[in-house]
Amino acid sequence: MKSAADFFSKEEQTAIKQAIAEAELNTSGEIRIHIENKCPDDVMDRAAFLFAKLEMHKTQARNGVLFYLAIRDHKFAILGDAGINAKVSETFWDHTKEEILGSFKQNEFANGLAEGIKMAGQQLKSHFPYQEDDVNELSDDISFGDN
Repeated sequence: MKSAADFFSKEEQTAIKQAIAEAELNTSGEIRIHIENKCPDDVMDRAAFLFAKLEMHKTQARNGVLFYLAIRDHKFAILGDAGINAKVSETFWDHTKEEILGSFKQNEFANGLAEGIKMAGQQLKSHFPYQEDDVNELSDDISFGDN
């Protein structure tokens, strides 16, 4: 089985990074993707741990969003920070996750993530529009875990 770092082809990684860049183009929000082989904890606990480890809680408006994927354990989570969670509906992340999982079931992992990133980007844009002095606070690169 492929390792987390090899799960997506170079082309798929580029497409995912482009989706992040496009989603962040119109917002001050920040989106990250973290992929690892195994999830050693509850999936939301692990996502929260990585959210802190990646310092996503340090964005000025608390509007970071983490997409977490443990490929061998087939676990997936989306975690938004306090700023964005206060703005979106209670069902937004569940709905986004269901849309992505629909693609995952078709083995369309990169397309599913890109679609979810676009959905998150639309919400970020509407609640945290781009400001002239915005800087990209977090890397758009996909991060990979050791697990």
